[in-house]
Amino acid sequence: MSAPKLLILYGSQTGTAQDTAERIGRQAQRRRMQVKAEALDSYNVANLISESLVVFVCSTTGQGDPPDNMKNFWRFVFRKSLPAGSLCRLDCAVLGLGDSSYPKFNFVAKKLHKRLMQLGASVLLPVGLADDQHDLGADGVIDPWLTSFWERAQALYPTPAGQSLIREDEPLPPRYVFRFLDDVTENRADRLRVPELPISPSQTHPFPGRVVSSKRVTHASHFQDVRHIEFDITGSDIEFTAGDVVMMRPCNTPEDVEQFCQLLRLDPDRQFTLSPTNSDTGSVPARLAQPCTVRHLVESFLDIAAVPRRSFFELLATFATNELEREKLSEFSSAQGQDELHAYCNRPRRTALEVLTDFPHTTAELSVDYLLDLFPEIQPRSFSIASSMLAHPNRIQILLAVVRYKTKMHLPRKGLCSSWLASLDPTQGNIYVPLWVKKGSMKFPKDPYSPVIMVGPGTGVAPFRSALQERTAQGKTANVLFFGCRSQSKDFYCSSEWEEMEKAGQLTLFTAFSRDQEDKIYVQQRVQEQAELLWDLIANKNGYFYIAGNAKQMPTAVCHALKEGFQSQGGVSSSEADEMLVTMERAGRFQSETWS
Repeated sequence: MSAPKLLILYGSQTGTAQDTAERIGRQAQRRRMQVKAEALDSYNVANLISESLVVFVCSTTGQGDPPDNMKNFWRFVFRKSLPAGSLCRLDCAVLGLGDSSYPKFNFVAKKLHKRLMQLGASVLLPVGLADDQHDLGADGVIDPWLTSFWERAQALYPTPAGQSLIREDEPLPPRYVFRFLDDVTENRADRLRVPELPISPSQTHPFPGRVVSSKRVTHASHFQDVRHIEFDITGSDIEFTAGDVVMMRPCNTPEDVEQFCQLLRLDPDRQFTLSPTNSDTGSVPARLAQPCTVRHLVESFLDIAAVPRRSFFELLATFATNELEREKLSEFSSAQGQDELHAYCNRPRRTALEVLTDFPHTTAELSVDYLLDLFPEIQPRSFSIASSMLAHPNRIQILLAVVRYKTKMHLPRKGLCSSWLASLDPTQGNIYVPLWVKKGSMKFPKDPYSPVIMVGPGTGVAPFRSALQERTAQGKTANVLFFGCRSQSKDFYCSSEWEEMEKAGQLTLFTAFSRDQEDKIYVQQRVQEQAELLWDLIANKNGYFYIAGNAKQMPTAVCHALKEGFQSQGGVSSSEADEMLVTMERAGRFQSETWS
């Protein structure tokens, strides 16, 4: 009897769904299954009709959108021409990863689950709706869901007779094997050379944008360092419009790279090649040129400065020979130990590199072959473009808040990408950042007479700066901006630009400086105060309303203030005000882009 097969297909934007998919894959390996995990858009979807058992793991992005690496699959699976019974041979399950503080919580997983049933698939259990807001994080839902899944799956696809499960403390084979090349070391100049350009910059072929300037736009006495950074994209053929985002992949700091190499006794200048251990692993990651140096792998690929996930501890535990370390790692890997793990790792934001220093005996036992199993790939970061090509040809500008804060850890916590970008000093010579542009979720009206109302406190104003530059260059003057920050003198971004636009009759500006008076004032209060104007622009002049910024309380409070205005000015009921906003959203006249 041959081993049963399991296919795990994931749609992942930040790497979490991929990590969960790979974790399910390891559980399947321990159950002696033939397993393959891959991104939905890497998979030939035409083969789905001949699969027997598939788990779909997917997150939700933006306003209920699928992740980038499942967009093609999404379009295919929702074709109206697909016959109703086309997946009648398929047993499957859907696990969604989401955050219930967002309005479209796990929208993609719910919709996919429903569509698979429409196509005749046999769904083994209800859709799993993991929630970052759960007391135990996403695992509070994932663990019991997986227990149910394995009960159902193993009843239908039992382990081959005479074979036992692989124990949890026994390492599984690595996905790749390293082969070191003794006679070659890296030429450092090769890494600094500007590469030959492909036709169209993308995630696999980013364009090396030259850093033109990096200026601090907050007062020196202000706690938050915010930068206005400009990149030269001359010769890239990159085009973008207001609302689009620029993507970049950060590097680890030289200090972290050096410490990591010392801990694992690796020579950073040694070169190696990678070989997959079996055909199900897939090819070597495209970003790791063969041969590759240890330095390039650690600096540009392995996410050693991230807060490690539970899967990191599960794998680390299999190497532990020191009894105390093994006990602790096993506890952090267990469902019962998630409170402890949260207290040790998530709350203080302890990095994977710091964990390795806390478990020196286990770190000493690590095999280099497991590095790509242990550490996820550094994920690209997205930034709203804060400029328009009509105002700044061949340039991309961003507003960057440098993330730095204290926890109980000795060293302050730093955002990997923001700290890396802020450390680049263009006055010291030419510096290139690999980047590419992606369509954003915000779309602005083509009609020159439709008013645009934008609420963008803090760095949330970035896409609206792009929109205002674009719209004023096109002669569109019906623009209203609500901007909020702490202090007029310390973090009022782009104030001189707004002043010039106001003088030219191109902008109506409302500001809320929360700390400049005894009672705090926020943008939602300004929205409330301007209820008459907003009602006129929206109800009588086909106005569009946009929100961008931090996802904590602001978007909900602004929506509440807007709906109160509909009630007070339009004489509608509370439920009618809710329905108005829903109708606006469906028509693309209410859009929000928020982040946590």
